[in-house]
Amino acid sequence: MKSRIRADMTAAMKAREADRTRTLRSVWTAIQQAEVAGAEAVELTDEQTMDVIVREAKKRAESIEAYEASGRDELAARERAEAEVLAGYLPSALDEQELSALVAEAIAETGAAEQGVRAMGRVMGVLTPRTKGRADGAAVAAEVKRQLQG
Repeated sequence: MKSRIRADMTAAMKAREADRTRTLRSVWTAIQQAEVAGAEAVELTDEQTMDVIVREAKKRAESIEAYEASGRDELAARERAEAEVLAGYLPSALDEQELSALVAEAIAETGAAEQGVRAMGRVMGVLTPRTKGRADGAAVAAEVKRQLQG
């Protein structure tokens, strides 16, 4: 994953694609910071790299909302362009049916149906790794709650 980002960043620089270059440099910097954040420097796995990309994409989404709320459309457009670049590195998003099926599977797997909403944490613990980067955590939690109550 890191080598792909690095190669894409080099290609974007050579092609003089300013938005893409800026976005990939930002992600590359975030990855490097994550690698040296601990007590000793470690190389991130592909999964950890994906976590960094998901975090960066989430930042862009929050920035878009904030800029639109304050009437800063030009900055919102810039963030939107960066979010589109990042979307190319994220796994495909789950639609409502896929999410619902994953939740039902996790509930059956954990035996949480009998316990109701009290078992939500256990179900979320199983679901979080499966939906990381593919669905918003709040949407997953809402679907879990809906199915456990129904």
